Amino acid sequence: MLTLGLDLSQRPVRAALVDESGRIVASGTGADAAQAASEVARGGAADAAGVALPDGAAPSLPGISRVTQCTPGAAVITAEEWLGAARGARHAICLYIGDEVFAGLMLDGKVWAGAHNRAGAAAWLALNPVERQDYRRLGSLAAEVSSKGIARRLSWRIQAGDRSRVLEQAGGSLDAITGDLVFAGARGGDGVAISVVRDTAKYIGMAVATLAAAIDPEVIVVAGSVAAADLMLEPVRMECARRLSPEALAGLRVEFSTLGPDVVAAGAARIAQTAASA
Repeated sequence: MLTLGLDLSQRPVRAALVDESGRIVASGTGADAAQAASEVARGGAADAAGVALPDGAAPSLPGISRVTQCTPGAAVITAEEWLGAARGARHAICLYIGDEVFAGLMLDGKVWAGAHNRAGAAAWLALNPVERQDYRRLGSLAAEVSSKGIARRLSWRIQAGDRSRVLEQAGGSLDAITGDLVFAGARGGDGVAISVVRDTAKYIGMAVATLAAAIDPEVIVVAGSVAAADLMLEPVRMECARRLSPEALAGLRVEFSTLGPDVVAAGAARIAQTAASA
């Protein structure tokens, strides 16, 4: 049985064709759901589809009658519990940080959506008492640690007079700086980029500690394009340790995802598989 998973939380839309064991048979991207689905059709015909999107109705997919809709948070924690660092856990959280910031929560083996289906709105975690317009528009955590937030913070440093080779890598344009370029700069020894990445790890560690204190999970997994384990895993763990009691820390694992860019699509496919077999 092959199941199509679609991640509509980002652009371009990402699709993954997944078998029952969790193996990704094919993956691809497209401008919309139909184009992304056609990119992976070479891998075979899907029996059902799962669509992860923040809100609205799932699009119709030609040739697929069974379409299951879920939130990106539900998809990402499902994927991590099925295939990733939260495998086997009954109480787990996945904090996804990329172009968007959100979390998926699993309590007692079940995805938890909250009273109004808004559980996991991690973008709005308030970790800084300063009031800023981007905090009001994007959410405090998202403004600091999303891909664009990281790029913005480095741009501000350059505008304040700091010199960074990342600007050269961006062709001399502040607007062309991306989170990926900041990470590349940090790996290459650029001092400003290293400082920005260090601050990013601090914010993520604070967010992880806040979620751990509120939910008391067995494991918190950080996923998404910002989950640069080589640069941030240990600093995130260290910051989290500074913010939690020894008792809370002793029962908590903090991991970075190894499932890659298809994690949300794979989780959506798993949710569709489960619905189809019910």
